[in-house]
Amino acid sequence: MITKRIIPCLDVRDGKVVKGTNFKGVRDVADPVEMAKFYNDSGADELVFYDITASIEERKIFSEILTSVASQIFIPLTVGGGINTLDDFDRVLKCGADKVSVNSGAIKDPTIIERAAKKYGDQCVVLSTDISLVDGKYHLFTAGGQKDTGIDAIQWIIDGVDHGAGELVVNSIDTDGVKGGFDLDMLDLIASKVNVPIIASGGAGCMEDFAELFKHEGIDAGLAASIFHFKEVDIRELKQYLRDQGVNMRI
Repeated sequence: MITKRIIPCLDVRDGKVVKGTNFKGVRDVADPVEMAKFYNDSGADELVFYDITASIEERKIFSEILTSVASQIFIPLTVGGGINTLDDFDRVLKCGADKVSVNSGAIKDPTIIERAAKKYGDQCVVLSTDISLVDGKYHLFTAGGQKDTGIDAIQWIIDGVDHGAGELVVNSIDTDGVKGGFDLDMLDLIASKVNVPIIASGGAGCMEDFAELFKHEGIDAGLAASIFHFKEVDIRELKQYLRDQGVNMRI
């Protein structure tokens, strides 16, 4: 049985970890290096680091901060934000990332997924998506969840996996920061279409939300930010709770 993973997410803006609701009302939370060390010591299985304004501002990711974060942790690190070329993949990996998350860059140039997979291996390429339900269809969004591309999100994910994405981060804009539970209908639909690890993001509010998430086939990890940042849920306690619920966890 595959071990399920608990993954905190550091959304970084101007060198600080930030958090909002439905991608709005973003506010500073803490120093990313300190938080990375805290999560490394708190039993997190992996860590995700997003430079959330790199793509919007059309700049490179904060290499110095990323290098400092990577130096503090001994768990797998996925990094995204401003990833548009293979050179960006290379630079982020050299800063200490284990996997690279591509989102807007793949929308601009879908060939980057296949080219990166061939150069670095499928396991290194994470396709990250921000999705919202629009008129009964799942649409792909960019610009921090503000711009509707009109792209069919489900088909986009299928195509991305076909071209070499080895893992997915699926974020529901509709549930992000609301703490009412993950978007299980959307996740079930995606899991029925692909056969790569899926990290569910957006909506975690309590331990029970993770227990419900892992009842659904094809979901490999739960990602969250604010409930961990503000210590509303302790990761070690969460993992013990999930194990007690019959979920295969690494304690």
